[in-house]
Amino acid sequence: MATPVEGVQEKASGSLLVPLASPTAESKPVEHPALTEDQQKKYEWLLEHVKEWTQVPSTKEKTGPLTDNEKQWLTKECLLRYLRATKWHEKEAGKRLLDTLTWRRDYGVEIDVLTPEHCSPENETGKQTILGYDKEGRPCHYLSPGRQNTEASPRQVQHLVFMLERVIEMMPAQVETLSLMIDYKPSKTRSNTNPGIAMAREVLNILQNHYPERLGKALIINTPWFVHGFFKIITPFIDPHTREKLKFNEDMTQYVPSEQLWTTFKGALEFEYDHSIYWPALMKQCTEKREARKQRWIAGGKHIGESEDYLSGHAATGVATSKPTEAVQAAEAVKMDEAVPAAETANETPAVAA
Repeated sequence: MATPVEGVQEKASGSLLVPLASPTAESKPVEHPALTEDQQKKYEWLLEHVKEWTQVPSTKEKTGPLTDNEKQWLTKECLLRYLRATKWHEKEAGKRLLDTLTWRRDYGVEIDVLTPEHCSPENETGKQTILGYDKEGRPCHYLSPGRQNTEASPRQVQHLVFMLERVIEMMPAQVETLSLMIDYKPSKTRSNTNPGIAMAREVLNILQNHYPERLGKALIINTPWFVHGFFKIITPFIDPHTREKLKFNEDMTQYVPSEQLWTTFKGALEFEYDHSIYWPALMKQCTEKREARKQRWIAGGKHIGESEDYLSGHAATGVATSKPTEAVQAAEAVKMDEAVPAAETANETPAVAA
């Protein structure tokens, strides 16, 4: 993996070189409606069903007990995403969840298997970039097919999966979806940068079956005639909810704050991709977020069905606790100590201190 240039955030010209750390203060996540009584019962059934799993089956001789990472992945919101994707058929949701666990294990989704070093060569031209957040706090995942730098291979698909996992790690609290930003501007050096039918089919299968309810918006520019024509043909057959997510050649500042929208999409964010700086910076941000979530999961009791609000730090308590964990209490104590002058603290009575 490329060595980072410490402390470098932007060029002398002012172009940003690293990912943005957070959305604007005005960006607000959209809340899911409260569960109905029937939906709550179906969720509770699915949760108890999943808690009974002791083994993850494999097609590649990797059958074995649920790992801690797999248990942590099975959050409350994860189960709800699969329920929504199956129109609240709890048994079908359970089957799909187990199928995804098998796929994740067999495909090697964990970062110590599908590594940054393995995927780094695919991103040297910045053909996939995670940059900025939309007005609902979703991270923006830019795809630039014209920047394709490698020939078709399994690693191209692995790279997409790797980047999807990083986008999910970059999601702020209370955000479950991403904004997909596709720029079909053609390459100046390659005549064909589009994936083949077989690869496109594989990618579609992965997205539909193993990343349900993750697309918030798809913002597409410079659409070639054949892509635009294809979408016109299939639009009547697309679910209306999905159709509303697709936006072609519009003013994208309607959906992404101009200051966080890359200039390639007519935004005001000057960004230049430098792999030696961007890639290590992205990995560092993701590692920090991943480790923080893991430590909260451990502190909360390592439960299947843990709340993502808790894992992200938005909620002080996990699903199995009625009061903040020791880690949260310690952090709050530090804040209190910083807020109260020492002279006042020394004169407090035991009752006030308590």
